[in-house]
Amino acid sequence: MAVVIRLKRTGRRNRPCYRISVADRRSPRDGRTIDHLGLYDPIAGNPEAQVTLDVERARHWIGVGAQPSDTVRSIFTRLGVYEGAEPRKPRKRSGRKQTAGSLRRKADKAARAERKTARRTERVAARRAAAAAEGGEDQGEE
Repeated sequence: MAVVIRLKRTGRRNRPCYRISVADRRSPRDGRTIDHLGLYDPIAGNPEAQVTLDVERARHWIGVGAQPSDTVRSIFTRLGVYEGAEPRKPRKRSGRKQTAGSLRRKADKAARAERKTARRTERVAARRAAAAAEGGEDQGEE
């Protein structure tokens, strides 16, 4: 029997969460499992909360000959499941660079928003003035 360690999808639509599980290679992805090793939540904001893993059980299954999927192998490497390998720290991603074009687009967007707010303020003031003028005429006739 060929045994694999793979992710079993749980969670709702557009909010995935995975169980790291040991299963027979022939069983479906979300089907019957042999053992449950932990959880992987890629959406979690805190990097430490993304993975919960029983490292000793993972080492046991690797020692017995279970083959991890590519994603599970990456998670195991990051957490130091493999003997002699130090746990890796996740790389720091600085995000996108600010270019002249992106700065110009941001400035244009802010200017459009400011013009829109000014137009709205003028419309509201005109409506209030019209309502006040109309209200003043009604009071004069009575």
